[in-house]
Amino acid sequence: MSEPKPNLVGGDWVAGDAAPNINPSDTTDIVGLYARASAAQTRMAIDAAKAAFPAWSRSTPLERHAVLRAASDEILARKEELGQLLSREEGKTLAEGIGETVRAAQIFDFFAGEALRLTGEVLPSIRPGVGVEITREPMGVVGIITPWNFPIAIPAWKLAPALCYGNTVVFKPADLVPGCAWALVDILRRAGLPDGVLNLVMGRGSVVGQTIVDNPDVAALTFTGSVPTGAALAAKSAQLMRKVQLEMGGKNPFVVLADADLDVAVDCVINGAFFSTGQRCTASSRIIVEEAIEGAFLDKMTERMAGLRVGNALEPETQIGPVVDESQLSQNEKYIEIGQDEGARLVAGGERVSRDTEGYFQMPALFADCNNQMRIAREEIFGPVAAVIAVKDYDEALSVANDTEFGLSAGIATTSLKHATHFKRNAEAGMVMVNLPTAGVDFHVPFGGRKASSHGPREQGRYAAEFFTTVKTAYTMA
Repeated sequence: MSEPKPNLVGGDWVAGDAAPNINPSDTTDIVGLYARASAAQTRMAIDAAKAAFPAWSRSTPLERHAVLRAASDEILARKEELGQLLSREEGKTLAEGIGETVRAAQIFDFFAGEALRLTGEVLPSIRPGVGVEITREPMGVVGIITPWNFPIAIPAWKLAPALCYGNTVVFKPADLVPGCAWALVDILRRAGLPDGVLNLVMGRGSVVGQTIVDNPDVAALTFTGSVPTGAALAAKSAQLMRKVQLEMGGKNPFVVLADADLDVAVDCVINGAFFSTGQRCTASSRIIVEEAIEGAFLDKMTERMAGLRVGNALEPETQIGPVVDESQLSQNEKYIEIGQDEGARLVAGGERVSRDTEGYFQMPALFADCNNQMRIAREEIFGPVAAVIAVKDYDEALSVANDTEFGLSAGIATTSLKHATHFKRNAEAGMVMVNLPTAGVDFHVPFGGRKASSHGPREQGRYAAEFFTTVKTAYTMA
C-alpha cells in the first residue's frame, strides 16, 4: 500500500495519524491511507491562511483566473481517473462519478471567468462634489466543511468562489471521502496557489471541524451537512459574529398530478429518489400522487424498479451503487422497519442484497399507503427510500408538499400550464422543478433552500459573491 496522503498546512505536506479509505462496493479494497490532522495542526493551518490573506486578497484578477482555469483544465483532463476514485470511495456509479468530476471542472471554469468579471459601482452622492464607490472585498479566512455525498462537486463549488474573490481557505472534507479532496487540493497547489492560501486538514469533525468552528480568526464558515450540526455551527458563529452559510437537510416532495405523462413522472421519481443511492439532499423522498392515478403510478414504478441493477459502482451495467457505509445502511433498514410499524405498505425493495464483492448493497424501497405525519414522510433518511402519499387534488397536493420543516427542492409532473405556474410560485422551496427530477441543478445559478434546509446566502453562480465577499462603500470629495 502507498504511503499515507498528508495534510497541506501553509504550503507544506504534513503527516499525521493515518486512517484507511474503504471502498463501499468492496470492503476489502483500501482506496488509500489519509492523514488525520490534530487540533494543533488545524490551528497552524488557520494561522497560515491568516498570514497569506493580505497578499492573496490583493492579487490581480488575472492571477486568480490563471489558477482556477489551470485547475479546471487538469480536472477535465483527468475526469476518468478522478471519476473512478470518486466511485471507489463514495459508491456512486462510474458514470455518476465521472459526471460529478466534469461538474467540478465546469465550476472552476465558471469562477475563473468570474475573476475577470469583478465589478463595482460608481454613483453620484446626494451631496455636491462627492463621489461614491461601491466595491466587494474578500472576507478573510474562510472555513470550508464538506459532506461525503458529493466529494468533489461540493468542495469545488465552495473552494472556487472562495479563491476567486480573494479569500484564503482552511478546508476540512468529510472523514469518509478524503481521496477526492486530497486530489483537488493537490491540483490547486500545482496550479500556482501561493503557500498558505489553501490548507487541507482531513480528519474527524469532533477534532478538526470543532477547531475551525471555535477559532475567531475564521471570518466566514460554509458548511454542508446535517441539521443538528449546522444549528450548532450557527450558534457558535453567532457568538463570534461570524458570517455563516449552511446547506442542510431535505424532505423533498415530488407531486404527480392526474394529467401528468406517467412515463415522465416515473422517470423523474426513479432518478430523484433512487439514483446516487438516494444520498442527495435534493432527493425525492415524498411522492405525492393524485388518487385517480395512484394505482397506475405504483404499477409503473414497481415495473421499473424490478429492472434496476444494484451493484459494484465500477461495473458498467450498475445503475445504483452501494450505500456509503454500514452505519448508513443500518439507518436505512431502521426506517424501513419504522415505516412498516407505522402502517405503510412496502410495495417493493428495501432488502440488503449480496454481490460478488462484500459491500453495502440495498434495493431501493418504495412505500405506499403513507400519510404526511409518518416519520418516513417527515424525517430525512438519506437513502433510497421513497414514500407515496395519495391526495384528492392539486390543492391538497400543494398543502402536503409544503407541510415540512424543510424547503430545499420541490417537483411536479403535470401537463397543465396553470398548475405548473401556480406550483412554481407557491411551493415553499428554494428550487422548483417542473417535469424534471428534484435532484440535478446547473452550476451557474443559485443553489439553496428555505426553512431548515438552508441558512445564509445562496451557493453557486454569481450569487456566491453574497457570501464570499463583503460590501464596502467609499466616499470621495472632489
